[in-house]
Amino acid sequence: MTSLPLGPGAEFDRIRAIVRALGAAAGPLGGDCAVLSEPSGSSLVLSTDVSVEEVHFRRDWLRPREIGWRSAAAALSDLAAVGADPIGLLAAVTLPRDTREGELTELMRGVGDAVAAVGGVVLGGDLSAGAAWSVAVTVVGRASRPVSRRGARPGDGVWVTGTLGAARSALETWRRGGEPAPDARAAFAHPVARIAPGRWLAGHGATAMLDLSDGLAGDAPHLAAASGVALELDLDLLPLAPSVRAAAGELGIAPAQFAAEGGEDYELLVTLPAEFAAADELRAECGIPLTRIGSVGAGAVVRLRLDGVDVPLAGFDHFH
Repeated sequence: MTSLPLGPGAEFDRIRAIVRALGAAAGPLGGDCAVLSEPSGSSLVLSTDVSVEEVHFRRDWLRPREIGWRSAAAALSDLAAVGADPIGLLAAVTLPRDTREGELTELMRGVGDAVAAVGGVVLGGDLSAGAAWSVAVTVVGRASRPVSRRGARPGDGVWVTGTLGAARSALETWRRGGEPAPDARAAFAHPVARIAPGRWLAGHGATAMLDLSDGLAGDAPHLAAASGVALELDLDLLPLAPSVRAAAGELGIAPAQFAAEGGEDYELLVTLPAEFAAADELRAECGIPLTRIGSVGAGAVVRLRLDGVDVPLAGFDHFH
């Protein structure tokens, strides 16, 4: 039976149960993408991501075009996590029968905008009626050197692209009945798949990589489990989005904890050799920062430290 090196959590217990049920029919599961070797020496990479109304978005928060963009970008982020170039995507959309005229085409306009922004096209899809909106997006790409979650080595540095916490800032503000700050709303409604940074990191020695869809606290254990290493992360080093401090203050928690536990940042968590010192080059070429937040050690745990003290944190859970 295929091993499944995922971290803890109810969602991933369900995935492990599925793998047991599949038995010999299970392939090499547990990564951001399925990676299929081609005779040319490159790899075809595929991934599927589903966005569901009232779980991932609400229609009183987002316009249909934003829902389409967001759904596509979430799936495209998986290609970024392996350092792939997008070819295109397929979108399977479920809508209630009373959906207003034009909402479906606006949603698909957003899907098209997102994939076109990274050089891909809409390859096909499916339509169905259902109780609520959902958008299942399957992405297809190609990588010359795909990066998995499995290659981190003791001594590597742990780095993260961009800033963290803005999407959670928007979510918490909406939940309180407010209007999010502009940077927070943009991060939630219009996330950007880090395709160019992922490709750059793959070409500059990345040893392991994944995207932060479930938050740093939720996703870091998966990289640690896949690579069979320990991660020591200093939350005081996290690059925080501008809206985080105010949003965290409303909940009475530390800004770094707020950001680490928030999901759907779609930044890249990456391990790089100890001698790596080219973060400024990535920023110059891709326009986003790359920040070192910790190191890789021997073992199989993730230690999160805040103000020098170990803290237990949890990431985003799709089932709660």
